Amino acid sequence: MEQPVLQYDRGEAAPQATPARTLVVDLEGALLRSELLLEALFSAPARGLARFGAGGRAGMAALTDVLARAGIDYAHLPYDAGVLNQALAVRARGAKIFLVADRFADHAAGIAAHLGFDGVVTSADLAAGDRLPFDRASIERIDRVSRGGASLKTWASALRIYQYAKNTLLFVPAITAHQLNVATLGTTLLAFLAFSACASGAYLMNDLLDLAADRQHPTKRHRALAAGDLKISSALSAIPLLWLFALIASLCISPLFLGALAAYLATTIAYSLALKRKMLVDVVTLAGLYSLRIVAGAVAAGVVLSEWLMVFSLFVFTSLALIKRFSELSMRQGEGLSDPSNRDYRISDLNIIGAMAAASAMNAVTVFSLYVSSSAVTPLYSRPWMLWLLAPLLLYWFGRALMIAHRREMPDDPIIYAFRDGASRFTVAAMVCIMLAAI
Repeated sequence: MEQPVLQYDRGEAAPQATPARTLVVDLEGALLRSELLLEALFSAPARGLARFGAGGRAGMAALTDVLARAGIDYAHLPYDAGVLNQALAVRARGAKIFLVADRFADHAAGIAAHLGFDGVVTSADLAAGDRLPFDRASIERIDRVSRGGASLKTWASALRIYQYAKNTLLFVPAITAHQLNVATLGTTLLAFLAFSACASGAYLMNDLLDLAADRQHPTKRHRALAAGDLKISSALSAIPLLWLFALIASLCISPLFLGALAAYLATTIAYSLALKRKMLVDVVTLAGLYSLRIVAGAVAAGVVLSEWLMVFSLFVFTSLALIKRFSELSMRQGEGLSDPSNRDYRISDLNIIGAMAAASAMNAVTVFSLYVSSSAVTPLYSRPWMLWLLAPLLLYWFGRALMIAHRREMPDDPIIYAFRDGASRFTVAAMVCIMLAAI
């Protein structure tokens, strides 16, 4: 990170060996790695919009007044470490420190009080000189820090490129129906891109809505938006572009696929706004979103969706969603943290969540066993008896996932973990080989 640029008032000599008496730091140009207006907007968006609607006044002035009273968590804002370190060094030399802020005076005063600064002045105060609470004779000022735009790595992290692994579920219907031709795979690939773009927009929106909670989380505070590595305004610009691409790609497939994608997006938005804060409703919703990917894949590929596949998928994804919640709560317990503020779960729920995850996994294996013993496999497999070899592999993988989560060694989503874990990759490869041999 580049060091802050120091600028001195024109006509005055730069400080010599004597310590500077006053340091003035621009709040939004130097100290804060974010935009204060947007921080206020997303500190509690639902509450802020409710206040705006209840105020009876329209216009930007009314909205600004609401945002000026927003409850920003000053302790967890993304401050520039270099600027803070320099301020501490100047304070050690006996100087006073003032913030420069031309809007949201109350928020600026709150930030100054939290950081132990001496007060807030405006640019007009500095220009006039006669309204300053300090002598202008010797001022050291940090008024801007050159940071540049977000890197490709930062964007890849914010868009959750690694989460695109979940969208490979779109290929499952074509694979299980043995429709692996160029046309089907090409259409499914376009569907994969549409879902990925749509999901990235939803991830950005979710991170914006969860800014305050993420900054208090031991790992999520490193996310691009929470850490200030990506500007809120940049995320707000990217979301409609991503969704526009998803819309165009969907129209190239079929209106029915567009309907499936729209249902996915609507459910994702509802999940981000409210459903994820409802006990077990969030688990059912996550399982439904995974299953909806399979439905969309069948629509894109033009294949008939097997009811066996849907029932099996529902139990699998319910188990994975429960394992994810188990892992999160287990991590909080290990870190000595309190119950999550943005989830309707308690750390004391760990045992029941683990039991439900195991039960859903066993139900998935039971459904799979019933499928193998049914007449539905005969038209698709010449050696259906080989599919029985998949049952112990499924039992092994679900059991391993639960054990890893119990040991607090699963920091990722279980599906993402499966792509990164060597034993999981070997298990999946063995299952694929068995299915190919059974055809």
